[in-house]
Amino acid sequence: MSENRRSPKSLMCPSADAEMSGSVIFGIVVGTPEVPHLVHLDRVKPIPPELLTLDSPVKPSEIFRIAATCIENGCKHFDGINCRLTTRIVEGLPTVTDRLPACAIRSTCRWWHQEGAAACLRCQQVVRDNYIADDRLIAAIDPSIYDRESSENV
Repeated sequence: MSENRRSPKSLMCPSADAEMSGSVIFGIVVGTPEVPHLVHLDRVKPIPPELLTLDSPVKPSEIFRIAATCIENGCKHFDGINCRLTTRIVEGLPTVTDRLPACAIRSTCRWWHQEGAAACLRCQQVVRDNYIADDRLIAAIDPSIYDRESSENV
């Protein structure tokens, strides 16, 4: 592990749920459901507790990008070593920018530490809860693929 690498235990998932322990907002989703775009904040913001208690049809993860400490084996996307979600995003989605966006969590981001710039150049199109997203995004983020892969290998 190089000196600038963090311990895997301290890496953050940039596609976390608002209710995960230690979650923070690092971006706001703008655009349309079909073509979302992440606007990065200059620094992370704590999630206001009242946001979690709103009685609304919109989840915080539909309008914010939220990061929290990666739960590793507690997540279907984690294979014991790597985040398969970011691998699938890099392999299945086009880049949406040609420059690394400013990012308040990059130094602790699991996706950055695993896939580098390739993940960052695609990150702005990822929305955790987007119900009418592009088919490629839906395919990349759907964790049920791992269940199908497991049953095919039996």
